Amino acid sequence: MKNKKSIFTAPDGKSYLLPFILVTSLFLMWGLAHGLLDVLNKHFQVAFTMSKAQSGLVQFSTYIAYGLMSIPAGLFMKKFGFKKGIILGLTLYAIGAFGFIPAALTHSSNPFLIALFIVACGLCTLETAANPYSTVLGPKDSAAQRINLSQAFNGLGWVLGPFIGGQLILGASPDDTMALTKPYILLGTATLIIAVLFFFTKMPDIKDDSQPDEEASTPAISMWKHKHFVLAVVAQFLYCAAQTGIFSFFINYVTELDSSISPLTASRFLAFGGMLLFMVGRLSGSVIMAKFAANKLLAFYAVACCITMVLVILELGHISLYALYITFFFMSIMFPTIFALGLANMQQYTKKASSYVVMGVAGGAFSPMLMGLIGEQQMAIGFIVPLICFIYIAFFGLKGYKM
Repeated sequence: MKNKKSIFTAPDGKSYLLPFILVTSLFLMWGLAHGLLDVLNKHFQVAFTMSKAQSGLVQFSTYIAYGLMSIPAGLFMKKFGFKKGIILGLTLYAIGAFGFIPAALTHSSNPFLIALFIVACGLCTLETAANPYSTVLGPKDSAAQRINLSQAFNGLGWVLGPFIGGQLILGASPDDTMALTKPYILLGTATLIIAVLFFFTKMPDIKDDSQPDEEASTPAISMWKHKHFVLAVVAQFLYCAAQTGIFSFFINYVTELDSSISPLTASRFLAFGGMLLFMVGRLSGSVIMAKFAANKLLAFYAVACCITMVLVILELGHISLYALYITFFFMSIMFPTIFALGLANMQQYTKKASSYVVMGVAGGAFSPMLMGLIGEQQMAIGFIVPLICFIYIAFFGLKGYKM
C-alpha cells in the first residue's frame, strides 16, 4: 500500500490518484479503437475484395494520422494545457466513430477509411496528452512504472476490441456494411460521456516545462541534441510498425497455418490468447519494473521477440502459433517504456518531445502494407518486418537509451 501511494504522490505531498484514474480511462478507450482495426483488416479483404496489401489501408488511414496530427496536438497542448487537449481528442474520436453511420450507406471502403482517419486524429491527441500526463502524476523515478500501469488498461481495450469486433463484424454477413457501425456507435457514445466528465472535473494543472531556479540562467540545449530522445523516436516508430503488423495479420497467419480455423474463431484467439497475454504483460511489467531497470527489461523482451519471430517465420505448426502468442506478452511493455526512456530528463521540452515520440506511432501506417505485400502468397514470410524492428529495439534498450 505504501508503494502504491508513493507512485501517485507528488514531492509536495499532493495526491494525484483521482486524476490518474480518470486519465487511465482514456487508455482503455483508445485500446478498444485499436483492437477493432485488426478485425476490420480481415473483414475488408472479404467485404471489399482487397488484397492483403490493400487491406493495410485500414491501418494506414489510422496511423498516418499520428504523423500528421501529433505536432499540432503538441502545440495545442502547449498553449491550452492537457485537459483541453484531452477534451479535443475525445470530441474528434466521437465525430469519427459516428461517421461510420453515413459511411455504411455508401457501401464503399473509402468513407470508412476517412472516418477511421478522424478517429485516429482524436486518438493521437489523447495519446499526446495522456501519456505525458501519466508520467508526471507523481514522482519522476516511478514514471515508467506509472505509465505501464495505465497501459495495462490499454491492454484490456486491446482484448475487448477484437472480441467485440469479431462478434459484431465477422459474425455478420460480409455484405452487411451496417454491422460495421455497431461497435463504433457504442464507442462514440462512451467517448462523449467521458468528455463531459473531463469538462466538469477539476484536473491539476501540471507544469512540466518549468526549470529549477538555479538553472534558470542556463542556456537551453536543443531538443535534438538529446541523443536518447532521437533514438527513442526511431524505436517507437519501429515498435509500432512491428506491433501493428503482427496484430493486423494475426488472423491471416492463424487461418493459413491451420485451414480448419475460421476468421471468427481466429479473432477470439486474438482477443483471449494474444491480447490477453498483452494485458498480462502490461500488468506484470508495472510490477517487474519496480525491481529491474526499465532499459534492461526492454532489451530482454526485445531479444525474446526476435526469437519468437524466427519461430513464426519457420511455420512449425503449434510451436509457431504459441510463439506468436508469446510475442504479445513480450511486446507489452515496449511502447510505454520507450516513451518513458525517451522523455527522461527532457525538462522544458517534455510536452513537445512527447508529440514527436507519439508521432513514431506512424510506423504502424506502413508495416501492414509492406507485410501484406511480402506475405501475399505466404503470410509467414511477412513477419520478417517485425523481426528487423525488434533487433533495433534491443539495441535501444542496451545502448540507445543512455542520456
